[in-house]
Amino acid sequence: MLETTERGREYQERLQAFMDELVYPAEAVYEEQMAAAPTPHFQPQILEDLKAEAKSRGLWNLFHPHKEWGPGLTNLEYAPLAEIMGRSGSLAPEATNCNAPDTGNMEVLTLFGTEEHKEKWLKPLLNGEIRSGFAMTEPAVASSDATNIEMTMKREGDEYILDGRKWFTSNAMHPNCKVLIVMGKTDPNEATHRQQSMMVVPIDAPGVTVERNLQVFGYHDREGHAEVSFDQVRVPAKDVLKGEGEGFAISQARLGPGRIHHCMRSIGVAERALEMMVKRAESRVTFGQKLSERANIQDWIAESRIEIDQARLLTMHAADMMDKHGNKVAKNVIAQIKVVAPNMALKVVDRAIQVHGGGGVTQDFRLAESWAHLRTLRLADGPDEVHKRAIARNELKKYRKDTAR
Repeated sequence: MLETTERGREYQERLQAFMDELVYPAEAVYEEQMAAAPTPHFQPQILEDLKAEAKSRGLWNLFHPHKEWGPGLTNLEYAPLAEIMGRSGSLAPEATNCNAPDTGNMEVLTLFGTEEHKEKWLKPLLNGEIRSGFAMTEPAVASSDATNIEMTMKREGDEYILDGRKWFTSNAMHPNCKVLIVMGKTDPNEATHRQQSMMVVPIDAPGVTVERNLQVFGYHDREGHAEVSFDQVRVPAKDVLKGEGEGFAISQARLGPGRIHHCMRSIGVAERALEMMVKRAESRVTFGQKLSERANIQDWIAESRIEIDQARLLTMHAADMMDKHGNKVAKNVIAQIKVVAPNMALKVVDRAIQVHGGGGVTQDFRLAESWAHLRTLRLADGPDEVHKRAIARNELKKYRKDTAR
C-alpha cells in the first residue's frame, strides 16, 4: 500500500486547513479583482495576501526536495499536496510558491546553477519576489521531438549569440517575470542529444522581445503563454547551465518531478469536478426526478470515482519509484501517468459540464476553463503520442530480449 509518512500527513492537514480557511473563500475575491484588472496578466492583491499567509504557516516551497531551500519532502510525500492544491489551480499553487514553470526552473537552478545564478535568480524565486519562464517549444518545428529545435546559440569569444523564436513560454506575460531558461542548439555537429544547451537569460536582455500572448481555447491565462523572439541576444558563457551540450540531461532532470506535479494537480481538478457533479445532480430535478436518481448519472459518478482512484494510485506508484530508484528507472511509469491523468480528468470534467447543463460551459462554474487547461496538458510536457511511443518501445524491448534468447 502506497502511504505517505507521518510528516506528509501533517503537511496535508495544515495545507487542507489553509485551503478551507483562506483559499476557497478567496476564489470569489480573486474573480472580482481579475474582472476589474486593466490587463489579463494583472497580479491581484488577494494572491499577495495568500502568499504572506502561506509563508507564515510554513506552507512555502513545499515542492522543493532540497532541505536547504524547502521542507525536503519526497515525491511520495509531496504528491498528495499537489492534488490538494490542484483543487484551486488559479490560487493555491502560486500562493504556496509551488507553481509551474517556476518549480522546475528553481530545481534546475538548484542543481545546475552557479553561485551567482542562485544569488541573483534562485533566491528571489524561492522568496516569491519574481517569476520565471521556460523557453523550449518553437512554432516553426515539431517540438514534440526536441532534437528539432532550431534556435541557434553560437559561441563568440566569452559569449553566445542567440537567434530564434519560441512560443508557449509560460509565465513570460506575468508582470513579475524577470528571467528565462532557454534551450537551443549550440553544436549541430555533435551527437543528436549533445547538440542542445540551456542558458539563463534575463527577460529584459537586449534582443529579447515578448511578441504576443497565446490564447488557450480562447482563455488568456494570467501568467501568459508567450511567443518570444531572440534577435542577436548576447549571453555570457558563464550563464550556460551545467555545460555546453547538457540541455537534454537537464530537461530530463527537470521534467520528471514536473510531470508528477501536473498529474496530481489534474487529479485535484477531477476530484473537485466530481464533487460539483454530485452536488449538482442532487440539487436538480428533471421530469419529476432528481438527476442523481437517473441510472446514467449514477454510472458517470461511479466511473469517475473508479478512474480518479486508478489514476491516483498509478501516480503515487510513479512518485514512489522516483524516490526509490530515480527518474531514469521510473521514466516508463512517468510516461504512463502523463497519458492517464489529463485524459481521466478531461472525462470527469466533461461529465460534470453535462450535468451542469448550459451553466457548465460558462464562467460561472469554472468547469469550461478547467477543461481547456486539461486539454492543453495533453500537449504540454510532450503530447500523448510521444509518451505512448516510449511506453510501447519499452514493452517491445522486453519481448525482443526474450526472442533473442
